[in-house]
Amino acid sequence: MTGRWELNDEQWAVVEPVLRPVRRADNRGRPWHDTRAVLNGVLWVLGTGAQWRELPDKYPPYQTCHRRFQNWVRSGKLEQALKLLAASLHAQGKLNLDEAFVDATFASAKKGALPSAPPVAARARRSSLSPLITVFLSPYLSKALRLPRASLWKRFLPEDSSTNFPRG
Repeated sequence: MTGRWELNDEQWAVVEPVLRPVRRADNRGRPWHDTRAVLNGVLWVLGTGAQWRELPDKYPPYQTCHRRFQNWVRSGKLEQALKLLAASLHAQGKLNLDEAFVDATFASAKKGALPSAPPVAARARRSSLSPLITVFLSPYLSKALRLPRASLWKRFLPEDSSTNFPRG
């Protein structure tokens, strides 16, 4: 069972060739932490917006995840892997950045006001989109790639998708 921001086997098969580590020619040095576990840790930080040091214990040390994240950004491997992942999720209908948004506002109701929806409907799942969509909209990712967030949408959207919103 994979966690919220963790890649399943099919998604990992898509990005693994890009992020496969290259061993030293002399085979010296410490063995690397599992690349999949490190990537899942990176996705957790990007998805939650938490600080690196808050990374849960089930992932490799946050220093390792952060160092590999920086290396992947510098080499362009992270962007390439996320493009492949975005295309795969879009093909499955689990990622549509045209309809996605992240909003941190909260509006509370006045005391004694009538509820706007029954409690059961309020808890129902509203979308079948992947939780990985928050990774693509993460401010950490836009800062690391040195792009405004609006440019990230166009960068990761597959070519057959449109960013035109219908005017009503």
